[in-house]
Amino acid sequence: MTRRDFLITSAALSAATLLPGSLFAETTKKENSERFPRQLEPVMEGDVKTFRLFIDIHQQELVPGVRIHTLAFNNQVPGPEIRVNRGDKVKVYFKNKTELNHTIHWHGMHVPWRMDGVPYITQMPVMSGQEFVYEFVAEPYGTHFYHCHWGTLLHMQSGMYGSLIVEDPDDPIKKRFPYEREYTLLYSAHDLNFLRNELNAMLERMKERLYLVRNGRFDKERFAVFDSKEELEGAVRKGYQPPYVVSRRAPAELAQPFWFTVNGKSYPSTPNLYIREGESIRVRLINSGTEEHSLHLHGHDFWLVCDDGLPLPQPWQMNTMRLSPGKTLDIIIEGKNRGIWTFHDHDTRRVTNNGLYPGGNLMALVYEDLPEEERRVMPMKGMNNLIPKVALDE
Repeated sequence: MTRRDFLITSAALSAATLLPGSLFAETTKKENSERFPRQLEPVMEGDVKTFRLFIDIHQQELVPGVRIHTLAFNNQVPGPEIRVNRGDKVKVYFKNKTELNHTIHWHGMHVPWRMDGVPYITQMPVMSGQEFVYEFVAEPYGTHFYHCHWGTLLHMQSGMYGSLIVEDPDDPIKKRFPYEREYTLLYSAHDLNFLRNELNAMLERMKERLYLVRNGRFDKERFAVFDSKEELEGAVRKGYQPPYVVSRRAPAELAQPFWFTVNGKSYPSTPNLYIREGESIRVRLINSGTEEHSLHLHGHDFWLVCDDGLPLPQPWQMNTMRLSPGKTLDIIIEGKNRGIWTFHDHDTRRVTNNGLYPGGNLMALVYEDLPEEERRVMPMKGMNNLIPKVALDE
């Protein structure tokens, strides 16, 4: 590169870092901060922290050009983050604004069994227009999440999930790894055809069922809800055919995800993890979907410090981990190798959008104090020299 070319490149780089599209611009970092769950602020009722959640149908943009209908807590996917201290008394008012039934299950939490959110086991489903109040003491410490437990196959991939963090002022992780900031990532997987067809079918079924309930024509066989196993067996002997006998779908019609999201977004709309040289960050990973992910970080080993919210007696150092459905894992990343590093699923089928690579849960670990001279690359004809680029087809 000639001195003239170097000066031109340097000037272009300096100007570009001020543009919103630059990875290092303050506007970009501010926008990135909005790609993480928003914290839901409590209202105190005496010594009880109270929260209000509602569920409604909401449009969510996965990537530019792709919007879907979801079932969203407080019109957010994922739902708002609930943060409490260990031992806090918690009350959650849950309002159902849809025409479908719902509950909330507090995944990983030691709640009273009546608060566990399993329909027909611990509570009746929360029907359209109804409100249910969940009350519990925040235990145990760690990274947990909440999700709907009605029509779970559909409702969870429709967006009904959110993070629940139970903190401890005497944080055992921060004692060993004094991190300065943290990030929450919720992974999910979506079959958009399944979502659209099943949501429409379920809304039609629920309209019929609500009509029958309002007119006093509740029919146990039509609703497939019986008071006991013996009552079900008696109905079968009389000729009743349960829904699993008259199957509504074949195995091929079950959800086959082809969109993969982090915090409700697919690449290139996924969030970045910003870090500085010498800094440690804590990343809370939650698998609120149906697919297993093999998450790999380039250029670093990280410390696995919590499994299902529980601090590990001996943290493990690794660069690839398995995040199974329903699991939560906490990791510490130490800023020891500055650059722009890929953080992605090594099962690259999960790093696609509608079958096209790159996409899905592709993310980046970005050193925000990366010197300007390390951001330069030889420019391609017709493109500036800033990296990373947004690639939609490799």
